Amino acid sequence: MALYCYRKSIPKVRRQWPFVSSVLIIFGFVLLANVFLPIFLYQLKRSNLHQPIISPLSDSTIVLGAGFMGADYTKPTNWFPSAPKLAPFQSKITHYNLSIPKLEIEKAVVHIGGEDLTRALIHYSGTALPGQFGKAVVFGHSVLPQFFNPQNYKTIFSTLPELEKNDEILVEFDGIVYRYQVVEMVEVSPQDISVLSQQYDAEYLTLITCVPPGTYLKRLVVKARLVPYYNGDSKY
Repeated sequence: MALYCYRKSIPKVRRQWPFVSSVLIIFGFVLLANVFLPIFLYQLKRSNLHQPIISPLSDSTIVLGAGFMGADYTKPTNWFPSAPKLAPFQSKITHYNLSIPKLEIEKAVVHIGGEDLTRALIHYSGTALPGQFGKAVVFGHSVLPQFFNPQNYKTIFSTLPELEKNDEILVEFDGIVYRYQVVEMVEVSPQDISVLSQQYDAEYLTLITCVPPGTYLKRLVVKARLVPYYNGDSKY
């Protein structure tokens, strides 16, 4: 009778699951940070006492904004659902150009009365044309700021919150260059249609996009006023 017996050992299988799980967890955290960090930083900037031109909103605004998440926000008419449709100003010009040097936006096309924010900025129908007394209102689409591309109309206004008072906005309309300076920045709910109303004491330009970054909860309104623009010996 044999005192010893030999048995072939079974090779140990290295388990990769702990490593794979760790990688997936890290990737998930990075992905979440990539989405929520810009929103957090935006909220932090808004609450900064050194940014007085940004006005805070109540929590009720967030609830109101969230109610319209199912809408198609590439169409500007869905941004303020209760806004009346205004008759367009009579003009043979169908589009013009807008530049924001600080944001590296150069001669972006603005369609007057258009309805597709993936192809151009949209001049809200019925509001004043550039250079006229009143308020020219321009809508632009935005996403998370890390995807900002000044030549892509789906992302073109993603960095609009970086503007500050006195920053410059240039509009080229019918062969004339108009120079505007930012005078006010506010956040409003989708129900606040007062930002679309006309104001005839001066010539204004209003830029509107959705905030916080990557969401459609609120509307950022950048109001600018026309100032003299010098080009050599010429003055516009």
